Amino acid sequence: MITYPEILEMTNNFERVLGKGGFGTVYHGNLDDTQVAVKVLSISSAQGYKEFKAEVELLLRVHHRHLVGLVGYCDDGDNLALIYEYMANGDLQENMSGKRGGNVLSWKTRMQIAVEAAQGLEYLHNGCEPPMVHRDVKSTNILLNERYVAKLADFGLSRSFPIDGEGHVSTAVAGTPGYLDPEYYRTNILSAKSDVYSFGIVLLEIMTNQPVIDKTRERPNINEWVGFMLTKGDIMSIIDPELMEDYDTNGAWKIVELALACVNPFSNRRPTMAQVVVELNECVSLENARRQGSEEVHSIDYFGISLSSASEFTPGAR
Repeated sequence: MITYPEILEMTNNFERVLGKGGFGTVYHGNLDDTQVAVKVLSISSAQGYKEFKAEVELLLRVHHRHLVGLVGYCDDGDNLALIYEYMANGDLQENMSGKRGGNVLSWKTRMQIAVEAAQGLEYLHNGCEPPMVHRDVKSTNILLNERYVAKLADFGLSRSFPIDGEGHVSTAVAGTPGYLDPEYYRTNILSAKSDVYSFGIVLLEIMTNQPVIDKTRERPNINEWVGFMLTKGDIMSIIDPELMEDYDTNGAWKIVELALACVNPFSNRRPTMAQVVVELNECVSLENARRQGSEEVHSIDYFGISLSSASEFTPGAR
């Protein structure tokens, strides 16, 4: 466990803010010459100590390459903090909206992020004992490291299920508007399929780069808007125009169909996260095949020098 004076030292007295949320404020820090993110609990936070303990307990026993890792925590009187691995490229929503500047995320990168986030979520559902439901899957809780590898974050609302019991639990509704499973909202019955619904909304965001809720649209909710636009049969009208139509159309249709299956109002008609991972991997394969097919010269890029089939050295193209 880390003491509060150590928190002050690693954040240089809370010098650099990385983000703010309902839980508190996240600061940049350094621990043993390694960059970290330090999430400090607001004393006035309504979620409070219960969520802090839930997140610590989960992250101490859960380890997966697509879940943000817990480096340590501080439980020092009124001072509570979580220390995570540092994710240099912020969250998915920031990158989609252009808030961080930089290039538009390519379709291939978006598909890879979707697969990786899905794998992290699938691990919570099927790889943990007892199984876990995240309960707050959204684009701001998918973080990207310096190589744009995606990791699921923010487990303060997560809940576990008894292994030998039912696959659902009754609980007070929690989550984020726009991502919240309507069946869970209506019945207070939480299941893994509630996460599937939220992930479906994230998939729609990734494809369209549209707000989850936009009161200026004829259909304010993104899932209803996509469904409405698709009645016209034109996928181009919903895919992010910033992509300049640089994507596999079959893969795009597949993603739309998958996302809409995830947001089915009836949870028993939604796919499992294991099925979602399989479908997304197929979409990645389709995009990779399209990209390979569009390359005029198949070559091996070796230390920035392209070795063509004619064994001639030419400058590596990017």
